[in-house]
Amino acid sequence: MASLMMTRLWAGREFVDRIARQSPARLALTVFAGVILVFTALLSLPAATASGERAPFIDALFTATSAVCVTGLTTVPTGVYWSSFGQAIILVGIKVGGLGVMTLASILGLAVTRRLGLTARLLTASETKTTRLGEVGSLIRVVIITSTSLELAIATLLLPRFLYLNETIGEAAWHSAFYAVSAFNNAGFVPTAHGLVPHGSDWMLLVPIMLGMFVGALGFPVILNVARRRSKFSRWSLHAKLTVVTSSILVLVAWTWYLIAEWTNPLTLGPLGWGQKLLSSAFLAFMPRSGGFSTMDPSGLHEASWLITDALMFVGGGSASTAGGIKVSTLAVLMLAIVAEARGDQDVDTFGRRIPRDSLRQAVAVTFVGATIVLVSCLILLEITGLTLDVVLFEVISAFGTVGLSTGITSEIPTSGQYVLVALMFVGRVGTMTLGAALALRSRRRVIRLPEERPIIG
Repeated sequence: MASLMMTRLWAGREFVDRIARQSPARLALTVFAGVILVFTALLSLPAATASGERAPFIDALFTATSAVCVTGLTTVPTGVYWSSFGQAIILVGIKVGGLGVMTLASILGLAVTRRLGLTARLLTASETKTTRLGEVGSLIRVVIITSTSLELAIATLLLPRFLYLNETIGEAAWHSAFYAVSAFNNAGFVPTAHGLVPHGSDWMLLVPIMLGMFVGALGFPVILNVARRRSKFSRWSLHAKLTVVTSSILVLVAWTWYLIAEWTNPLTLGPLGWGQKLLSSAFLAFMPRSGGFSTMDPSGLHEASWLITDALMFVGGGSASTAGGIKVSTLAVLMLAIVAEARGDQDVDTFGRRIPRDSLRQAVAVTFVGATIVLVSCLILLEITGLTLDVVLFEVISAFGTVGLSTGITSEIPTSGQYVLVALMFVGRVGTMTLGAALALRSRRRVIRLPEERPIIG
């Protein structure tokens, strides 16, 4: 019996290894779905709710998906509905989703066996966008050290502030840790009843959350590259330069827009003083990159600001980061290609480097697929809910970009619509990542090339 079991386990391992080598992204997709089901089962336990009653399946599934996909959209208030045990499950889900399921598995395997096999390297490389398998071990160490250190640093900065707010040491430590993990992993979950709304003018509370979210959204490959090259910008990789520069530009542009457009809006910045307006508009600018926290109701924004927020959420953060969206490097490549076309240049150049044509094709494919997913999801939700396009589009892009900002309709739409958002969060977290990995690894060689003919464009 024992030998038969060992034979079956070995056969199963060989099957998994073969699948991993053939399609790491596909196996990562399957494992990610399995992890969500595990957290759904945990949140379905009566002990996970504050009332002691079993949570409805849709609420458990929606919350588990939102946590593992580091989104932040909820059908029930996190700080009120879930017990301390339930919130701890959510926090672990955020940590697992932020690190990446395959990255976490590789960390555990490394801790047990002290080495990484080819399968683990392939899986982790597909998830973290590492092109060299030899860098996987270094990247894992950076992931562990960076994520843990930054989360501890954020929690340390937040702890005195929560103590000042008359919380007990236990409450302050828990809230500090929860907000730190949620911020760095761009999850947007809040453990308190009213979230950050009562603290819209609190610099000591909001600034650490913004900085943690920004660094987490850069991506682990960028953190690894910057840590190695330190402050020498000229020695950074092209990807690191594009990610940092584009992310900074997006934040500055959004900050300026929100400050000007919402200056007199009585529902947002209007009643605030100068300092509060600067802080609140900055917080608004950081959050659509996948942070998902809010100090004011997003439904109070002008429709023009909604549109800007939609665009920022669709772009998201850096590749292989805790953020979602099509990624800032994708946007950067597309914009550089437009500039090159306008100038009549044959090559797309930047920072002294030429961007390969296959990278441009990949960027176009990821953007088009993402836009198609958003379009189809909007059509489905419009039919299910009967709501207007502006609120549906906001919610759809927030789910797809794993942002978590909401106009308040998530908990009100029919259950079928909530299942659509669950699928969107899942696809938004792993879909474009899988597509990008598949396109990057696929290279079909043709012996015969067809004659060239230029179609009319535009």
